[in-house]
Amino acid sequence: MKAILLKRGREKSVLRRHPWIFSGAIAKIEGHPKQGETVDVLASEGALLARGAYSPHSQITVRIWTFDPREDVSSEFFDGRLRQAVEARRSLMSGDGPAGVRLINAESDGLPGIIADRYGDFLVVQFLSAGADYWKGAVVETLMRLMSVSGVYERSDAGVREKEGLPKLAGTLAGREPQDLVEIREGSCRFLVDIKRGHKTGFYLDQRENRGMIAEFARGTEMLNCFSYTGGFGIAALRAGAEKVTNVDTSAGALDLARRNAEINGVDASNLESVEGDAFAVLRRWRDAGRAFDVIVLDPPKFAESQSQLARASRGYKDINLLAFKLLRPGGILFTFSCSGLMSPELFQKIVADAALDAGCEAQIIRRLAQASDHPTLLSFPEGSYLKGFICRAASNL
Repeated sequence: MKAILLKRGREKSVLRRHPWIFSGAIAKIEGHPKQGETVDVLASEGALLARGAYSPHSQITVRIWTFDPREDVSSEFFDGRLRQAVEARRSLMSGDGPAGVRLINAESDGLPGIIADRYGDFLVVQFLSAGADYWKGAVVETLMRLMSVSGVYERSDAGVREKEGLPKLAGTLAGREPQDLVEIREGSCRFLVDIKRGHKTGFYLDQRENRGMIAEFARGTEMLNCFSYTGGFGIAALRAGAEKVTNVDTSAGALDLARRNAEINGVDASNLESVEGDAFAVLRRWRDAGRAFDVIVLDPPKFAESQSQLARASRGYKDINLLAFKLLRPGGILFTFSCSGLMSPELFQKIVADAALDAGCEAQIIRRLAQASDHPTLLSFPEGSYLKGFICRAASNL
């Protein structure tokens, strides 16, 4: 039998159905399990609590597949879990045109380390943990059977794999190789997605519902879209009647693709400005020059990868929000986000509040934002709720 025996009193999180077991909670490892193999999770007195994937190189030594001791982890197990997750998103794939949808959201779908996104006729998958990598073949085979797609492309090139003792991988796993750019539809908008080289799996699907909200505030406005990537928020604003959008990003390639996205959406090129550069430096320059905007979107990358980076990340979030408040016209709207999982909503609100205060701006939260519904959060796994944001109105100057 391959098993891990928990220290006395350390079974509490398992009984509360949290899917991670850290190395410090383990008293003994039995049976010499290999990386990714399934192990029984035993309480200190020997009772079987769960079954999970063993990862000897990670601080998260076991990621739990099932809390039902009667359930075996097999190809049939993955067939059931994958089928359930796909069916839960079926309505998001029923509209006109090729959809961009997250089908599998790792721990929150009971499949730790497994991500699967659909972009039109292709699936893009990530296997980010030892157990996910171990069962890769069964998962891909099942997805090809469940979904009518042309191919499955792997983007297991995230840095988190190194913590699992796994190499970064990318390439076609099944079917045909995708073209360089795949088109998807999101509401009335069309987007070209680089699933081979783009951020994450190619596009920020988790912002879909938040992009849809921009229409409420965009008509007749001048909008600044910081950390714009391929222009998602900007395209949504222009389609909703914004007079001008300025995209700011460090990547010339992302800005070029944003311009192409504008073209396929019939946007007048004169309404779109692209600025390549560091958003902090660009906004400081515009603050000093007295430039102003009606709507600003801040969607920065993750500033905190670990607890030790949280203080520095907090300073970064404050600085960029302070600059944004300085650039907002009276009555202006700020969409501000943090995708750092270690940043709590309460801390993020405090940071944004401090930024407004230092900017001399009296601001209100008029809406709280989170990740899209195809990125659910398991109630017993709060770590899955990583994206938080606010829509703020600059009410007046102090």
